[in-house]
Amino acid sequence: MSDRILELFGTPAGQPGAKWAAIVTAQECPFLRRSCIKVRKSQPEISIGTCTVEYGTANEPILICPYRLLERQQVFTDCLHLLTLHEPGNEIHLVSELAIPGGSVDYFVVSARDGKVVDFVGIELQTLDTTGTVWPERQRFLHAMGVPTDQRDRDSKKPYGMNWKMTAKTILVQLHHKIETFEHVNKRLVLIIQDRLLSYMQGEFSLAHLRAARLGDSLHIHAYALAKSSQNWRLRLDSRLSTDAAGLAKCLGLQASPQVELQEMLDMLTQKISGDTLLTIGPSA
Repeated sequence: MSDRILELFGTPAGQPGAKWAAIVTAQECPFLRRSCIKVRKSQPEISIGTCTVEYGTANEPILICPYRLLERQQVFTDCLHLLTLHEPGNEIHLVSELAIPGGSVDYFVVSARDGKVVDFVGIELQTLDTTGTVWPERQRFLHAMGVPTDQRDRDSKKPYGMNWKMTAKTILVQLHHKIETFEHVNKRLVLIIQDRLLSYMQGEFSLAHLRAARLGDSLHIHAYALAKSSQNWRLRLDSRLSTDAAGLAKCLGLQASPQVELQEMLDMLTQKISGDTLLTIGPSA
């Protein structure tokens, strides 16, 4: 049995009574509340479903799927205080995948009144990218749980690892391309990551100038720990840091000026909000 798979399709590997054959057949992601969208390149009809793995000499739980961060939608409620123009009576909407100068932003938490956007916060999700493939470990785990799998997969010697450096550098570069847009319109962008990734970034990049979160900063970093609770893994906000565009530039020494007017962003978000985007908070399936 593989003991390196900690969560598959949102279900803890050690959950008593888990019906793994049905779970794998359904291919449902409880965090997206739809089918898992991480599929095999060679077999796009098959969802991979691996959320969390064990890795490293310390047997650390490492998140490898960004949608795992959506547990209970806590990451969004933890950003509501950054909606500085929000007032009681306004609706809260959640808008996904909006393109701005500098790239696409994963989510926007939006405050709206009478169908008009009055404030917003951008949200970026980032977990660790893997090298190699986790697929053989997944298949060995399912085999041990009594689910039929291909022996060639189980016998594969292909390893997997964590692409720490590329993941960290890529997200910092992407943030730099976007943060000046948010700073130009006096709004906030929040990076949601695991505490393990933040620790790596602090050791490898010049992040000492990042400070305890200040409301006025344009870039916020929320780091979450993954803690064991009974048989489940649960996200817990571990730390909050912030800086501005100049502070982020110190990490990379890059320059960009992707500026857009505030009204343009408000108009784009207003077109996206509807009854379907209303943010509802509830337990994960």
